[in-house]
Amino acid sequence: MAEKKVKKKLFLLDGMALAYRSHFALTNNPRMTTTGMNTSMVFVFTNTLLEILNKEQPTHLAVVFDTDKPTFRDEIYSEYKAGRESMPEDIREGIPYLDRVLAGFKVPVIRVDGFEADDVIGTLAGEAEKDGFTTYMVTPDKDFAQLVSDNIKIFKPGRQGGDPEILGVEEVLESWGVAEVDQVVDVLGLMGDTSDNVPGIPGIGPKTAQKLIDKFGSVEVVVDSADQLKGKQKENVETYRDQALMSKQLVIINTNVPLEIMPEDLKIQERDEDALKEVFNELEFRVLAERLFGGGTTAPLTGPQQLLVFNGEASHEPVDPSSLKTLDSVEHAYAIADTDESIDALVKELASLNEICLDLETSHLSAKDSEIVGVAVSAKPHTGTYVPIREDEDGLARLEKLRGVIENDAIGLIGHNVKYDLSVLKWHGVEWSGPIYDTMLAAYLTLPGARLRLDSLAEQMLEYRPKPISDLIGERGKDQKSMRDVPVEDVAEYAVEDADVTLQLWEKLKPKIAEMGQTEVFEAVESPLLPVLVDMEYEGIRLDTNVLAEISESLQVEIDKTRDRIYELAGEEFNLNSPKQLGEIFFEKLRLDPNAKRTRKSKQYQTNERILTRLANRHEIAEKVLHYRESTKLKSTYLDMLPGTVFEKTGRVHTNYEQAVTATGRMQSSNPNLQNIPVRSDQGREIRKAFVPRDDNHTLLAADYSQIELRIVADISGDETMKGAFERGDDIHEMTSMKVFDVAAEDVTAEMRRRAKTVNFGIVYGISAFGLSDRLDIPRAQALDLIESYFTQYPAIRDYMEQTVEFCRENGYVETVTGRRRYLRDINSRNGTLRSAAERNAINSPIQGSAADMIKIAMAKIQERMREEDLKSRMLLQVHDELVFDMHKDEADMLPPLVEEEMMTAIPLSLPIVVELGMGDNWLVAH
Repeated sequence: MAEKKVKKKLFLLDGMALAYRSHFALTNNPRMTTTGMNTSMVFVFTNTLLEILNKEQPTHLAVVFDTDKPTFRDEIYSEYKAGRESMPEDIREGIPYLDRVLAGFKVPVIRVDGFEADDVIGTLAGEAEKDGFTTYMVTPDKDFAQLVSDNIKIFKPGRQGGDPEILGVEEVLESWGVAEVDQVVDVLGLMGDTSDNVPGIPGIGPKTAQKLIDKFGSVEVVVDSADQLKGKQKENVETYRDQALMSKQLVIINTNVPLEIMPEDLKIQERDEDALKEVFNELEFRVLAERLFGGGTTAPLTGPQQLLVFNGEASHEPVDPSSLKTLDSVEHAYAIADTDESIDALVKELASLNEICLDLETSHLSAKDSEIVGVAVSAKPHTGTYVPIREDEDGLARLEKLRGVIENDAIGLIGHNVKYDLSVLKWHGVEWSGPIYDTMLAAYLTLPGARLRLDSLAEQMLEYRPKPISDLIGERGKDQKSMRDVPVEDVAEYAVEDADVTLQLWEKLKPKIAEMGQTEVFEAVESPLLPVLVDMEYEGIRLDTNVLAEISESLQVEIDKTRDRIYELAGEEFNLNSPKQLGEIFFEKLRLDPNAKRTRKSKQYQTNERILTRLANRHEIAEKVLHYRESTKLKSTYLDMLPGTVFEKTGRVHTNYEQAVTATGRMQSSNPNLQNIPVRSDQGREIRKAFVPRDDNHTLLAADYSQIELRIVADISGDETMKGAFERGDDIHEMTSMKVFDVAAEDVTAEMRRRAKTVNFGIVYGISAFGLSDRLDIPRAQALDLIESYFTQYPAIRDYMEQTVEFCRENGYVETVTGRRRYLRDINSRNGTLRSAAERNAINSPIQGSAADMIKIAMAKIQERMREEDLKSRMLLQVHDELVFDMHKDEADMLPPLVEEEMMTAIPLSLPIVVELGMGDNWLVAH
């Protein structure tokens, strides 16, 4: 029998076009290494290559790149590709790594000076057709349509695992609206190409070009038949005749490039695994390496390279969804326990374990409003049990059976976003007692920038796609069902899968915590805080809505008065909420600033807060507009909104605290946000009057760290002058004023102190002379003098800043006192703006992060002490460096010293930590 002849399939990849496409595929959430290198382009390009190799089974393949040498098109038209933005730095830096990846795959890389990749691909495709190949040109570039034939096709890779689009003759003729493939260049010649600065004929777009070519057949005939056209079109064709002919020449792909390599030389070869493992190790492509080689890289990923950074949803490996495992493709043993006997057996089994993974199914996203639909538990991968819970006597009896496990302090809890589950349980009268391991917090600390949803982490770390909840209850909207409406069997499978997946994630994340040096942060800072936040959210704080109504009413009078004064100063009425109208009044009518800035897009005058603040020192109208904006915002955002946030069942406001959000470790408050209530203005502070004790037996206690971030700066920099000031109890801002302005203490004015405060905080956060001059509304030279005077006074702070930036350049991250890391991708960027921003973050992150860690540790220790001593007082709020308590009046001698002690000793410094305490019948008085 004759040997079957293998059909020859040649894939020619348009290297630079695919490099750009790969880079911008992840532009919103780039994939970064621990050293700050953006590997998005190489990563997506490599996955595209693998999909082609695995799915399309080419016999021959090559990647073709442009070179930076001029081509014949530049000789035809000197403005060809003029105005095109320079190559993004991340792509330029990635090309050498991509070359190494391609070399590892033994893929030929072709570059020919004087010609573009289009020309090389066109030439190779033509030669391949003569030799019986079917050629696929892998590119998103529309110009390649002119090359398509029965044996030459365009192959557009799919996005994020989607199917590729293959364009043959029929597809090209239809999409271009031409009778012959050759006419693609005629359409391009008439319409031009803005991306390559091919001019075409003004006024002729794609549709008009198609109609003209359909009628006349070619550019040459169109320009020779201008007398048959009418109006402006006729005029343009006559005027730009030569330009149209030149444009056609520019877009024609040259298929006669002199080549030293032919299609037969492009056979697929066996890859060099050692070379690939080496470059994958440098690029930190761990999952990709495991997928290709099974055992990962030959060299272990050590030190900071152990981190595989996933920056957001788009940074998932762009694989075909069908390659991800699902519940349908993985063996599993999920059970339902819905009888007394089966639940009793489950409880007995769980009671013997050290750790279990738990996941609640609920009727609502709000913990305080939710019914428990069911409880899923898993203690071994691919297994688990679901206990349905009804909100009736029998259902709650089932929850009661589980209480013994939940309140067993010998059992550790594994969960994802555990605080929600613990909160729901607490609202049902059940509290977890044992250790807590939250995979969301673990990922937050070890995969900085990752999208922390369970399904995203499962795809990234387990190559597994969990069942989406929309499969059960539908998409969000009025028609979305409740979990109570879903058959128990379906809920059980979904719920246990979540618990199972979370358990598997924990097995992956647990070793990473130590590898990444995050053990102390995870075990001593974040995990102990979880139950504290559960308790605080449950307690809430009482809000006197009558006080808010009174403040709102008086503020409306102030708003009206301010608005009238603005109209008087402007000499006319206008829409105060219109930045456009305000800018015209300020800068055209009143001419407040001859150098007023305009926005880039709309070209209207900028009237943001910073600009108005600068003008407010010179013009009353600017000061009044600032006052008007602040007043209206206070009224709408707080005074009129807060009453609606009172929970009817408790009469209290229950905010939600989020741990895993900010890069510095600071917590955020939401629904409602109680951390953003203004404190700088008298009007903003008035809002705190409405926050009151729970009853007459309590009063509010506020405990606030005094200048904690400056104290941390003094400690970690070791600056003796600043440390000495804090040790003596000096006013640090007054002291800075004396040194910077060279005056005695009695001569320090309020304005000097204000400026010194701006200098103190601004400089330690890396503010530039430009930024300081803008902030203080002073000349840049004066701002530079202030900065130099500051460093003369505190020389060790400059050393700290320089050393911290240098550490970040070498390691890609900075650390807090506890070891919390912040990775900064742009610290070595060639882009000065990006690099400067990264340097500022490198300087301030250890400071802000250490302050955040300090109050978190204090909160956990205070709560522990309050429980040990069985106090009736309750911790209610955390607002940056401040804690607020409902203090029982009987404990007025006990709670304040307890709070002060734990806040002062949370993270010991080499200088005094001061905690300011206040008590009162509302938050304003206490603070």
